[in-house]
Amino acid sequence: MNRKTPTLIGAGVGLAVFLAVGLLPALLYGGYAGVLLAGGFVGTPVQPTLFVRVLIVFGMALGVVGVGSLFAVGGAAAGAAVSILSGPVKKPVAQASKA
Repeated sequence: MNRKTPTLIGAGVGLAVFLAVGLLPALLYGGYAGVLLAGGFVGTPVQPTLFVRVLIVFGMALGVVGVGSLFAVGGAAAGAAVSILSGPVKKPVAQASKA
């Protein structure tokens, strides 16, 4: 059975939902994680140096990639589940009666 198309459609829908709903929170929380990471490396209060900015952008990118992949995998799983549930129904085979 070929369930590749519904799975890819589900992944695309998951990424579209991520762009609509999850992009801004992923950037926000990723940036916060980058600030915490920078604070761990250089100490607090964090000064706006190039190294700190790179760590913050790294955190933001990691947040976007992580949450985006989560949405894509969830959408692909949902697409595969829909394709399985809406598949053809097998009818029971009638047995020949013994006469």
